[in-house]
Amino acid sequence: MKKLALALLLSAVSISVLAAEKTVQLQVENMTCPACPITVKKSLQKVSGVKSATVDLDSKTATVVFDDSTATPQQLTDATKNAGYPSSVK
Repeated sequence: MKKLALALLLSAVSISVLAAEKTVQLQVENMTCPACPITVKKSLQKVSGVKSATVDLDSKTATVVFDDSTATPQQLTDATKNAGYPSSVK
């Protein structure tokens, strides 16, 4: 019983070690007014695994911190595209 509990504990720890917090910067198209970054930020925050999103209108970029075991850069670019703002990893 102790061996089983230890094996379960070690597997849980190893899974959490594999998950890493990543930061990606996206180049975002079509942002032309002060409301655009709000829409982009909300679309990114809806992606499961996103920890934070900061959007800058002047540079037309979004910086996203996410859990790479849950979210992918492709999911992030898909989210902005679906909101009307195509993006690409910078």
